Amino acid sequence: MDKTDKAILKNLQKNARMTISDLSAAISLSMPAASERLRKLETSGVIKQYTVILDPEKINKNLTALMFLRFESTCKGEDFAEYAKTEAEINECYYITGDFDYFIKIVTEDARTLKSLLSRIKNCAGLVKTSNLVVLSNIIDNVSILSD
Repeated sequence: MDKTDKAILKNLQKNARMTISDLSAAISLSMPAASERLRKLETSGVIKQYTVILDPEKINKNLTALMFLRFESTCKGEDFAEYAKTEAEINECYYITGDFDYFIKIVTEDARTLKSLLSRIKNCAGLVKTSNLVVLSNIIDNVSILSD
């Protein structure tokens, strides 16, 4: 990946709906060349998908919580990882090192819906310890990987 590919990706991270015409102008490349570069980034899997970033509060998702989980065995953790994929309020799930096995980010309506989800999670087989944090404010929420 060269600097032109990175320029394409930086522009698309800011606006994935950018037209090929605008993209080619932004990176000083002809439209056919920009289109071909973009196609290669898509087919190679560098660009996984195009999506929309929603404002959680505007869709009544007013509470974000973070949770660390430890399991008694690897297979119980793997079962949890599959379970986590079924819970719509679990936005991110990471297998991590350290004192815990998994870290999840939860985005939900309020304390009532968080309590309900935590009850379901705490019923997962083999769960031995959790640590929960409620987010008071979001300081940085950057979904972009490449920066200027």
